[in-house]
Amino acid sequence: MDTKHPLVLPEGGPLVRFADVTKRYGDLTVLDQLNLDVGHNEMVSIIGPSGSGKTTVLRVLMTLEAINDGVIYLDGDPLTHMPKGNGLVVANEKYLRQKRTGIGMVFQQFNLFPHMTALQNCIEAPIQVLGMNRDEAEDRAIDLLRLVGMYEKKDQHPSRLSGGQQQRVAIARALAMRPKVMLLDEVTSALDPEVIGEVLNVIRSLNSEHNLTMIMVTHQMGFAREISDRVCFFYAGKIAEQGTPDQLFDDPQNDRTKQFLRAVLDAN
Repeated sequence: MDTKHPLVLPEGGPLVRFADVTKRYGDLTVLDQLNLDVGHNEMVSIIGPSGSGKTTVLRVLMTLEAINDGVIYLDGDPLTHMPKGNGLVVANEKYLRQKRTGIGMVFQQFNLFPHMTALQNCIEAPIQVLGMNRDEAEDRAIDLLRLVGMYEKKDQHPSRLSGGQQQRVAIARALAMRPKVMLLDEVTSALDPEVIGEVLNVIRSLNSEHNLTMIMVTHQMGFAREISDRVCFFYAGKIAEQGTPDQLFDDPQNDRTKQFLRAVLDAN
């Protein structure tokens, strides 16, 4: 039982908190006592070399993988653990299912259901998981497909859509659950260069017009600089440096950050 971490966070605290979070795969430590807070309506970009733990941050927050130590909190309540007596115990599947409805994730690969139309992809989870009636789910899905510029394609199956169109449907599908936080995992990496812009435009509008809390793992440095409130540079499972985009990109302090940015920006 974990008695070191609080049962709930004080009111007015961060929307997401990683408290001393460690994730190991055998002998390999991928997240090393990570501490990270993300505020309400904050847009945080995570950058860093391959193998630095970036995507693992999103996967453990989505509860796709269990952590080994520490606690993750969502909106003040423990996410990876649940209260028992005066401490916290590892959450069971029922608790996780309830809590993860507050998190939406968009993956590198679009992961749409191939046998469903764009509209059906967006109404399935609200009906099955949230218990929403079909008419309400369809109304919400149509609004969201309009938002991402995919209303005209609502009756098309994924095989009839381009990669950029599929990714925009995937964003609408995640939003249909009305998540408290959206996780974006390299959402442009599987796209052809000419359609990357259309997906970035959708994320840009979500950020500027809808005040969503978002955590984005990306290799798109220019986009991270433009859209983020804060950029975190990950190295060896820790945040080696973080700051505003101007601080991190114009005046990095950490040698690893400087080395990474030189390599990435020179390559572009």
